[in-house]
Amino acid sequence: MRFSHLPAARARLNSYQKSELRHYEAAGLAVEEKSPALGTALGLLPGGGSFYGREYGFGVVNLLFWPLSILWDPVSGHSAAETINYHATKQHVSKLENSEMDALEDQLAQNQIDLTHYTLQKRKIEAKYEFN
Repeated sequence: MRFSHLPAARARLNSYQKSELRHYEAAGLAVEEKSPALGTALGLLPGGGSFYGREYGFGVVNLLFWPLSILWDPVSGHSAAETINYHATKQHVSKLENSEMDALEDQLAQNQIDLTHYTLQKRKIEAKYEFN
């Protein structure tokens, strides 16, 4: 699944977002559009980590500062890949949750389930995709 329409990963993940991504990875819900390991490895090449992480302006700067940029571009490539994966995962999880909620609401609308069953199932769906 590709999310190439997502913006470049300018902002790094904060500790909450990193925890949230780890939670989704453990739950098998994470999307890996970019490999953080590959971003790190490509950071050893002139501007490679930044270009891989869709940070093209930084890629040009790191290209100009190579070989000095190998001190920070591997970290930049890793962080950018994680950020891209985080946003792709959030979008994926949201779509999954919305799909399940729509199906549940359809069951209620068609009188296949009563309000009590709907409420219990809704809570289960919310808990399934929720991160605390």
